[in-house]
Amino acid sequence: MANAETTTSDAPDIDVAPVGEALPQFVDWLPDALLPAWEVIAHYPIVAGVVIAGLFYVLAIVVRVVLFRSLHRLADLTTSLVDDHIIEHLRKPVFTTVAYFGLTLAVNAAQLPVGGQLIVQVLLSVIVGSWMRASLRISTSLLDTVGHQGRFALVEARTVPIFDLTAKLVTILVGSYVLLLIWGINPVGWLASAGIVGVAVGFAAKDTLANLFAGFFIVADAPYKIGDYINLDTGERGQVSAIGLRSTRLLTRDDVEITIPNGVIANAKIVNESGGRHLKLRIRISVGVAYGTDVDKVCEILMKIGVGHEEICEDPEPRVRMRGFGASSLDFDLMCWIERPEDRGRISHQLYVEIYKTFEEHGIVIPFTQQDIYIKEFPKP
Repeated sequence: MANAETTTSDAPDIDVAPVGEALPQFVDWLPDALLPAWEVIAHYPIVAGVVIAGLFYVLAIVVRVVLFRSLHRLADLTTSLVDDHIIEHLRKPVFTTVAYFGLTLAVNAAQLPVGGQLIVQVLLSVIVGSWMRASLRISTSLLDTVGHQGRFALVEARTVPIFDLTAKLVTILVGSYVLLLIWGINPVGWLASAGIVGVAVGFAAKDTLANLFAGFFIVADAPYKIGDYINLDTGERGQVSAIGLRSTRLLTRDDVEITIPNGVIANAKIVNESGGRHLKLRIRISVGVAYGTDVDKVCEILMKIGVGHEEICEDPEPRVRMRGFGASSLDFDLMCWIERPEDRGRISHQLYVEIYKTFEEHGIVIPFTQQDIYIKEFPKP
């Protein structure tokens, strides 16, 4: 009995302060009616841990059911699907946060002799990883929706990849920083090492980095987009088939693809034939007629040819202008608008042929360069 009494007398000496100190906020959350029951449970740390884990698991289920059901009802009031996608992406991290946070409290309450700190770090890392995964998916959904709707000039379908990459990098960097703090690793030393490595890599791959930065500014500034016909001051002309972070590819009319580093094309003079208010392109057909020709008749014929071609735009309408007095001809321009820049060569060919045939039918002479040689006298034999 003495031993039993001793044991009984020692029981009050088991102080609940360690559990209360480990979980002061949890105790503060408890209603006053539950405090006596908690004091009893606190004498048994393992039981306290199981109770806390169970309570938070039930709370996580309640939050997932009640909160997200209400959010879905609000999302049904809108026509967009992006809010439904965001809610679905948030469902798992919210549940994981509540449940795993309860597990961390349970581990602290259980007062495990070995491995308690390690388990807490793992649980917190899972929470951070869950939010990183959800952030990546939410950013992708938002960018896809905004890019296709075209509500913002900067966020378009062509700029979505660069913003998506930026959002992923920021998410990974922030998440990695938090994970380092959780595991007690000082990120300052890692950042200093990364800075030294970055300087070395920058010198070794300066051309590649120049192309990457140039690609970013090309996408942001948008001097051209995929499908545009551009001319470079180096002589290349073609349709932009792809815009990457490192290079831009042009498809020429010879069906040959040219890859140009973004660092080169960013410093080049670019003529965008597809730019302006619309995609239409004006072509200029220059022709000369002999002096003495009826200029009004020439203007009438050229205008008729321009209007009569089925692939010439009616708006803006074709125009005929006399440009000057040449060395051996009166110079005229027939200016027409076509729908697509890639048709310039074919339509110009058709107009030149039609002009030549029509001038021949009306007896209009197209002069050509010729030289007259006068011999003053023949040398004596």
